[in-house]
Amino acid sequence: MAVLSLQNIFKQYDYREILSDVSLHVQEQERIAIVGVNGAGKSTLLKILGGELEVDSGLRTIEGALELKYLAQKPCFKEGQTTKEAITEALSALNAARVRYFEVVKLLQESPQDKSLLREHAELSSFIDHHNAWDLEAKIKQILESFALESLQDHYVNLLSGGEQKRVALACLLLHKPDILLLDEPTNHLDVQMVEFLENILLQAHSTLIFISHDRYFIDRIATRVIEVESGKIRSFKGGYGDYLHQKEEILLSLKKTHETLLKHLKAEEEWLRRSVRARLKRNEGRKERIMEMRKIAKTNPSQIRKMTLELERERKSFLQEEGVNRKKMLFELKDLSVEVNGRVLIEGLSTRILQHDKIAIVGSNGAGKSTLLKILLKRLQPTHGSVECGDVRIGYFDQHREMLDDSKGLLETFCPFGGDHIEVRGKSMHVFGYLKNFLFPREFLDKKIGALSGGEKNRVALALLFTKSYDCLILDEPTNDLDIPTINILEEYLQSFNGSIIFVSHDRYFVDKIAKSLYVLRGNGEVIHTYKSFSEYLELESELRQWKKELESQSLQDSKESEVQESQGTQTKKKTKLSYNEKRLLEILPSEIENLESEIKALEELLYSGKLHSAELQEKALECEEKREICEKKILQYLELEEKEAQLQ
Repeated sequence: MAVLSLQNIFKQYDYREILSDVSLHVQEQERIAIVGVNGAGKSTLLKILGGELEVDSGLRTIEGALELKYLAQKPCFKEGQTTKEAITEALSALNAARVRYFEVVKLLQESPQDKSLLREHAELSSFIDHHNAWDLEAKIKQILESFALESLQDHYVNLLSGGEQKRVALACLLLHKPDILLLDEPTNHLDVQMVEFLENILLQAHSTLIFISHDRYFIDRIATRVIEVESGKIRSFKGGYGDYLHQKEEILLSLKKTHETLLKHLKAEEEWLRRSVRARLKRNEGRKERIMEMRKIAKTNPSQIRKMTLELERERKSFLQEEGVNRKKMLFELKDLSVEVNGRVLIEGLSTRILQHDKIAIVGSNGAGKSTLLKILLKRLQPTHGSVECGDVRIGYFDQHREMLDDSKGLLETFCPFGGDHIEVRGKSMHVFGYLKNFLFPREFLDKKIGALSGGEKNRVALALLFTKSYDCLILDEPTNDLDIPTINILEEYLQSFNGSIIFVSHDRYFVDKIAKSLYVLRGNGEVIHTYKSFSEYLELESELRQWKKELESQSLQDSKESEVQESQGTQTKKKTKLSYNEKRLLEILPSEIENLESEIKALEELLYSGKLHSAELQEKALECEEKREICEKKILQYLELEEKEAQLQ
């Protein structure tokens, strides 16, 4: 059943048509992702669906009395309002329902047979049950804990960071449990742990969801349908982001076949038009018009095929193999580095080397010190203790605030400050427009001021400017923020072909998996983990470890409760004399798993020292060996802890 529909929608800004004859039917409990380049009309479509924006023509309908809530890309809060006050205000409707419920209870004591009061009592009770709102103080506390806002509850919301404001806005919105939820860039500025938390909330909710996102993993996990907005039209794809790519590939193959058939047919018709006397007769005007239409389509098809092919190639492109990996020079050396900010230790005793061609992602939760570490590498901040030695390195820096751009200058002046219209890109002279169209800028943008561009467009300019220079090392702070997926694909293509080292901060798991060859994970407590796992593998392992710790804590709590029961009953207190089934099972299987891993590690070590491997194979096997060592160490630790626990229980 369609709960929300658009029929023949037209929307125009000035002389530009954003949406043209668009129809969309949203089914109950669908989760729809809206994708497309910046400026294609994604936010316009979402605002029209939410009733936030009037249309020029067409019809929007919503089923019955369904509740719809909309989260803007940049949430707004009242001046001087604290985090807790904002969340409490979001609960005002629930509080009003509770107050009225107790009023109705009193009235029913006087008139127990009043049908209208009985009906109202049932409705209010059901409403409060649905929102689990009988104890609002406990609910506020739960929300603050779930969204990691306890330490910020007395802070003014307008002074919080973008990620913190987004968490508050999401908390307020999800409290309502609306029937239809519209989210514009919900993952922007959120760290990975909070994105995972949001994913789980949305998957467990029973709301109909429509959202805009450039986070491809988020889309793939959440969406049941993808809507692509392009050239004023929309196209629907069933499934997540991977399904969307697969279906686009099928469309591309179909378009190519259709174009080949059209060319064959057009060739025969052109021959008829040139040679046939009958072609001159009036009754053949319709056939001649069809030939003209075929010519027009034949001209436009190749550009569409090229565009779609390029998009898919950029998305599916694998890592480029770097040469000379064994002859890397050192770019940075960190010696016993420690960083403390406002009495909090972010990094403690970090010693490491960053080499030529390294591709490193710095990841961690908000406030863990990721951007701080980048600024220390750039010598913009001094560490609390230790040192950073830097060789003769040309560094290109991209920051979240786009400091390299001047809002008062136009694009042409930005790229050609000394006049002319040509620039040098990787040793090749190019016209500015020829270069900028690779970053999806039309020619009319050349005269636009930087200050008139959107956040995503400014990011594209900053990245385009960065790639005109020659550097040994790129340091990038959240490069994908505010970028649409086609632009992220372009960025990935440039970074994969970059022959230097890359050090970057990002919360985009798909982007990190595609670009990074190793991770520096900042835990926020001083600990820094260096791993060659992919980001997804690391997060999966962390999730498994958290679950294992939770199970151990739960078991420990259960043991404690059993002990208390024994004491209260006056029986002789005894500790638990046996392990749980899962713990026993682990004790049985871990030794063989450890033994197998040790055998595999030994075989890999023999292969590494055999001298039979090429440089690329050597690096691959060395990484594999390191990963197996890490897994083996974790399993040994787990086995020893269980063995010790078993000894204590006996």
